[in-house]
Amino acid sequence: MHKLLTFGEQINGYEVPVLNEREVRASAGILFFLALIAFMNAWLVGDFRFTRVFVVAFLIDFSIRVFINPKYAPSLVLGRLMVRRQQPEYVGAPQKRFAWAIGWTLALAMLFLVVINRVIGPVNLIICATCLLLMFFETAFGICLGCKIYNLFSRRQAQLCPGGVCETRTALPVSRAQMAVTVLFFVGMVFIGRALLNDARDTESQPAAVTTPETAQPASECTPPDWAVAMGHAEKWKLHHNCK
Repeated sequence: MHKLLTFGEQINGYEVPVLNEREVRASAGILFFLALIAFMNAWLVGDFRFTRVFVVAFLIDFSIRVFINPKYAPSLVLGRLMVRRQQPEYVGAPQKRFAWAIGWTLALAMLFLVVINRVIGPVNLIICATCLLLMFFETAFGICLGCKIYNLFSRRQAQLCPGGVCETRTALPVSRAQMAVTVLFFVGMVFIGRALLNDARDTESQPAAVTTPETAQPASECTPPDWAVAMGHAEKWKLHHNCK
């Protein structure tokens, strides 16, 4: 029982329990992909069914991580299978538990709001966006934002961080020339993007939308639902349903 209810692996040569960062990042990528699909379904189409299913699955997965044992969490099992041939990168487990507790709290809030009470509004969007941001930074950059918050509240600072950022190391600096090229790239893309998005030829090549009695929606069916109004999507909803 003691081995079941544990957090992290005890590896010789490491003072604290550890987790394989490669598995963690793979798991974050899997969850980010599914969460993004659920978020876009709710944001663009107004279909919250997949979001409710994902919230329940996410909460169960993180409950296993935080309160039982991470190695039995389904997403981490899949992550281990995906990176099983890669060299492990061990990181400290205590800060990960704190970070995952944040994710578990957000999932619990979403369960109460979206699944149980069917609340739709800006609060949901903020929580979803926060979860997506945390998972994106984890899987894309190997940056655990929750671990950084851990250092603000814990007397014992995080050890064995991904990329060795907890230890004092000299990294390759970013020169002014590199920053200048990067800034010019984004500035140039703003002007290029505006020009391409506002190209008159695109408007001319598209046939004008003609509303016929068969395609026109009755006035009673052109009233945006409450969820579209709450999300600020009333006009997009009308456009999607061929309403004026």
